Amino acid sequence: MRDAAFDLLIENGTVVDGSGDAAFRAAIGIRSGRLAVLRGETDELSAGRRIDAAGMVVAPGFIDLHSHSGLMIFAHPLHEPKVRQGVTTEVIGVDGLSYAPLPDPSDLEALVHMNAGLDGAPPQAAPYDWSTVESYLDRLDGLRPSVNLAYLVGNSALRIAAIGWEEVEAGGAQVTNMRSMLREAMEQGAIGLSSGLDYPPGAYASTDELAELTNEAAKHGGFYHTHVRYPLGDRYLDPFREAIEIGRRGGGPAHITHFYHRQTFPGGPGPMLALVDDARAGGLDVTFDTYPYEWASTRLLIMIPPWAQSGGPVRTKERLADPSARERIREELRERGVLFAGGRAWDDVRLGAFTRPELIGWEGHTLGEVIADRGDDPVDVLCDLLLAEDLRVNQVTPGPWTETLRDFIRHPVGMIGTDSTFIGEKPSPRTYGSYPRVLGQFVREEAVLSLEEAIRSMTSAPAARLGLTDRGAVRDGFAADLVILDPDRVRSNATYEEPRRYPDGVEWVIVAGEVVVNPDGHTGARPGRVLRPHQAARTA
Repeated sequence: MRDAAFDLLIENGTVVDGSGDAAFRAAIGIRSGRLAVLRGETDELSAGRRIDAAGMVVAPGFIDLHSHSGLMIFAHPLHEPKVRQGVTTEVIGVDGLSYAPLPDPSDLEALVHMNAGLDGAPPQAAPYDWSTVESYLDRLDGLRPSVNLAYLVGNSALRIAAIGWEEVEAGGAQVTNMRSMLREAMEQGAIGLSSGLDYPPGAYASTDELAELTNEAAKHGGFYHTHVRYPLGDRYLDPFREAIEIGRRGGGPAHITHFYHRQTFPGGPGPMLALVDDARAGGLDVTFDTYPYEWASTRLLIMIPPWAQSGGPVRTKERLADPSARERIREELRERGVLFAGGRAWDDVRLGAFTRPELIGWEGHTLGEVIADRGDDPVDVLCDLLLAEDLRVNQVTPGPWTETLRDFIRHPVGMIGTDSTFIGEKPSPRTYGSYPRVLGQFVREEAVLSLEEAIRSMTSAPAARLGLTDRGAVRDGFAADLVILDPDRVRSNATYEEPRRYPDGVEWVIVAGEVVVNPDGHTGARPGRVLRPHQAARTA
C-alpha cells in the first residue's frame, strides 16, 4: 500500500494516533478507504488529492457512545450537528429505547409515539416497516448517512415483544424468550444490550432479568450499556451499584452511560468514581462515558411516574386525563421534592418540539413560565401539555454540575458520549459542541488533560468498548475515519441560549476515505454504514 498511488494524501500534519502516546509528524495516505502512516518524504508519491495539514492535528474520527439519532437520521442523513464536530461513528439504540426487534407493527408504532419527545418521529422515516434488527439495519445501510452507526438492542424493545407494556415481573419463559431475541439480534449485527431504567416498560425490569440479558449479550461479544435506575435506594450510589452488579452477575462488561455528578446528589464525585475503580480492581470490566455540558435533555414524559406509563401510550394518555390519577401524580411529585412552595423547580425545565399552533409560542420557554401564564396547578399544566402535544414534548434541564464535571472527563476509563438529541428549537448544546468543548476548553484552556489523552478517550477507548478492531486509531490498514483540526482554534460555539451553532477549528472530517467536511462546510458525501463487528467476527 505504501508504494501504490493514493486516493488522498494528508501531508505536514501532526498525528495524534488515538493510543494516548505522544504526537508525531507523519503523512497519512488513504487508498480504498484504508490508512497508511508515512513517516518519510512524500513528494514522489502519487495521489488523486492532497491536503496540506500544516499546523493541524490529524486524529482518528471521534466515536460517540450515546446518540438519539436512530430515527432523526432518516430525516437528516447528512447529520451535520455531529459530523461537523468530528464524529465519524456513533452508537444508537441507547437508553433501552431501540426500535427493533419489534415483530408487531403496532408495537413499533406505539414505541415511536411514546418516545417522540426524545427521539422524534420524522415522517421521512415512514413507513416504519421493519420488524427485526436485520431489517432495521438494512434500512439504515440503504440510507447511507454521513457517519457510521453501531446498534444496541434496548431492553424496552425486548420486554414489549416478550411481555407487553405492563408493569409486571418477567417469568422464566419470558426471560428465555428475551434471551433468544437478543441472541438473534446479536447475530444480525447488534453490538450489545442497552437499558434505560427511567423509561417504561424497560424500567420495570428487575436486576436479575437484566443480568440474564447481559449474560446473553456477553456470550456473543457484546456488553451492557445502561442509563441507570436513578430513583433506586439512596439515589446517589445505589443506582450505579446496581449497574455494576448486573455486569458481575451477567458475566459481561458494564458501561455506565452519561455518568456524572449532580449538584443535588448528597455526596461528591469521589465515591461515584471509586465504585468504578473498586469494581475494576476486583476484576470486573466497568467503563463509563460523560457528556461535557451542564445541560441534560429528554422527553417531558420522564416527569410522570412509571406506574402512570404502564400499558403504553394510549393508557398513559388516559391516566394523564384522569383527575384521580393526576392527584396521585401530584402527591408523588410532592414527595420527590418536585413540588414545593413557589414552584421554582419548574423554572429549570425548558420546553421544546411543540407542533400545535396555539403552543408553538412556548418553544424554548420554561415550564415555569407556562404555569405562571396560565395560573393553573403545575401538574394540570404538565399533563395538559403532554396531552395536547400527544406526548411529544422535549425538555432541557440542568445536568452535570460544572464544578465536578472535570473529574469525570479526566478519569482514565472515562469516555465521551454526547447523549445528543435532535428535536426542538433549542436542544442541549451538547448535541453540537461536545468534542470541541473538551478540546478547546478542557484541554487547551484549562489543561484538565492532555490532547493525546483526550483524543484517546474519544477514539481508541470507545472503539475497544464497542469491539471495533479496525477503527479508533491512526494505524496502517485501519479504516480511514479521520478528523483534521486546528488545536489553537478548536472550540465549541454551542451555548444554552444558542445551542445550534457549529464549532470552530474542525477543518476536515473523513469517513471511509471520503471527505465529508472541509473548511467550507459539509460536502454532501454520505459514506457511512452500519458497523457489525461481532457479526463479522462470527462469519469470518
